[in-house]
Amino acid sequence: MKIAFIGLGNMGGPMAMNLLKAGHTVSAFDLSAEARNRFATDGLPIAASAVATLEGAEVVVSMLPASAHVEGLYLGSDGQPGILEKIAPGTLVIDSSTIAAATSRKVAEAAAKRGVAVIDAPVSGGTGGAIAGTLTFMVGGSEADLERARPVLEKMGANIFHAGAAGAGQTAKICNNMLLGVLMIGTSEAIALGVANGLDPKVLSEIMRRSSGGNWALEKYNPLPGVMETAPASKNYAGGFGTDLMLKDLGLAQENAAAVRAATPLGGLARSLYAAHSLAGHGALDFSSVIKLVQKP
Repeated sequence: MKIAFIGLGNMGGPMAMNLLKAGHTVSAFDLSAEARNRFATDGLPIAASAVATLEGAEVVVSMLPASAHVEGLYLGSDGQPGILEKIAPGTLVIDSSTIAAATSRKVAEAAAKRGVAVIDAPVSGGTGGAIAGTLTFMVGGSEADLERARPVLEKMGANIFHAGAAGAGQTAKICNNMLLGVLMIGTSEAIALGVANGLDPKVLSEIMRRSSGGNWALEKYNPLPGVMETAPASKNYAGGFGTDLMLKDLGLAQENAAAVRAATPLGGLARSLYAAHSLAGHGALDFSSVIKLVQKP
């Protein structure tokens, strides 16, 4: 299958490589020369532009930073046309960016008028999951379009969920990430409290992990350095999922909540705390570094 892949960041690049390794014909592009060169070195075919990736493509996959980038790519911006005008009718578009559900619906509606199918398929699993091909996809779109996409998604992920109609994948993603952001702060508070009282953080973490407070952070992503060797906390909070990315997703959750008049007080507080953490100069660090806000000096 000929696949156009646009967006070769920490997530998109490995995803494109997995499609290539699976035997698909991939043509990829990113605005960043550094990203293009990095994956070209690994053998990924790089096109001269986003439009150039489309030649003969049966499927288009995009993984971009924010709503404005996705809307600009497909629908155009600043007087420049989007690539939707160049995508052949009958093509399937899989957008794995984490963006506003309203933007996903806008792109899908515009594409439908041109005979192009679009599904929103944001992911969970981080850079490790992108590299290993074990991502979880949360899909918004029709059942028929999901089934068309499934052979492609299966080469990049281990779990595929149909969340509902267009935009539903994005809503599921922000619900998940809002919960993740909140639970990381709660886990950080509990560990910091225990350490302040002289408890061994490894012992405390194991007690909580096996008790009613057990959660994903305690299982796989402990926020305190030295407790879990494989966690970003033990690697100076490098890699993983950045604070600024968490802040973006919490912002999307708050925008969505306001639009449907849903009460998300903890989500709002979490956004404020991650914003303060980012303003303190930690935006590029993994989001688990939020424990720095509650640790005793």
